Amino acid sequence: GIPLLWPCLGATENSQTKKVKQPVRSHLRVKRGWVWNQFFVPEEMNTTSHHIGQLRSDLDNGNNSFQYKLLGAGAGSTFIIDERTGDIYAIQKLDREERSLYILRAQVIDIATGRAVEPESEFVIKVSDINDNEPKFLDEPYEAIVPEMSPEGTLVIQVTASDADDPSSGNNARLLYSLLQGQPYFSVEPTTGVIRISSKMDRELQDEYWVIIQAKDMIGQPGALSGTTSVLIKLSDVNDNKPIFKESLYRLTVSESAPTGTSIGTIMAYDNDIGENAEMDYSIEEDDSQTFDIITNHETQEGIVILKKKVDFEHQNHYGIRAKVKNHHVPEQLMKYHTEASTTFIKIQVEDVDEPPLFLLPYYVFEVFEETPQGSFVGVVSATDPDNRKSPIRYSITRSKVFNINDNGTITTSNSLDREISAWYNLSITATEK
Repeated sequence: GIPLLWPCLGATENSQTKKVKQPVRSHLRVKRGWVWNQFFVPEEMNTTSHHIGQLRSDLDNGNNSFQYKLLGAGAGSTFIIDERTGDIYAIQKLDREERSLYILRAQVIDIATGRAVEPESEFVIKVSDINDNEPKFLDEPYEAIVPEMSPEGTLVIQVTASDADDPSSGNNARLLYSLLQGQPYFSVEPTTGVIRISSKMDRELQDEYWVIIQAKDMIGQPGALSGTTSVLIKLSDVNDNKPIFKESLYRLTVSESAPTGTSIGTIMAYDNDIGENAEMDYSIEEDDSQTFDIITNHETQEGIVILKKKVDFEHQNHYGIRAKVKNHHVPEQLMKYHTEASTTFIKIQVEDVDEPPLFLLPYYVFEVFEETPQGSFVGVVSATDPDNRKSPIRYSITRSKVFNINDNGTITTSNSLDREISAWYNLSITATEK
């Protein structure tokens, strides 16, 4: 593609010989004459015809003998060229985020001959960025879980925004994060979007928080665009509460006839924690653990008071025991919240059962002479009511026509006795409460 210049052909003659000099071919390189810089056109231009730059060959002497042509993708539709001057114009609004680079070709034609005076060559038009895209959070929705009572500086979550503008074009895509909602419990690192705890929180007071983060491009300078996102932060439970009895006194009753192992009632402590952290164990202080016991219902977290040893109303009709409660799982670092167990007092009343009268002796032996007259004294039996020793008693003899008994338990004869007929009589005496 380098033009060849041929010098003129001529002949010289000398006096001795007539010689014709052969024409000499000279290969002279002509400096390639395209003159341009890399072209730039701003995106989102508001004019319908935006001058980008000029293509010019230094062989062009300005007499309008050259014609410039534009070739390639976008030529004629997006970009046009003034065929006489080589001026290039953009005739459409461009979006750098859709296409940032156009590679075109140019030709310069000698109008007289119709031949190219320059070799066809490529050149580049770059679409320069303007700040026309706001930051966007692409991983929404954000949700994080962090333990309650976490210390200041604890990492919660990192949020990341994306900006479609050119990161190499000034500060158009340089983001700055800030906290719009969430103070004073949270903070955000301006350049990374990392959210951290800035104040201790108690799940029992509030168990979740909505935090709003804003991302601004142009590092927050005037004219910056912004986007926001919401982060739901939930507090997980730690065992920072001990179980507590809300009642300082429980009153229970037990029948003296109840067998050992009988459940006589329940007590209940309350724990503001949840799940495993609210599981508890009940017990009775050692001095009071002879007659009663407490077992834990791990489904309801109630304490079940059971009878460990039978009780007797006539021996002891009331008891007082002290119960305590503690959590089942307590990590070492949280023992400071559980130094002293909560206690409650339980008063237990023994209910009396109406028991039958009891004879003072299991059997009696009396002697009486035969042939004694009717109504003769034989002996006295005695029974008392274990529920009330002063309760009056009625006595009776089962199926006997020979003896009588009165309300004092005195036995007398009702017929004469003959030893030769019967030397022994076995009597069944019944004592009944009147």
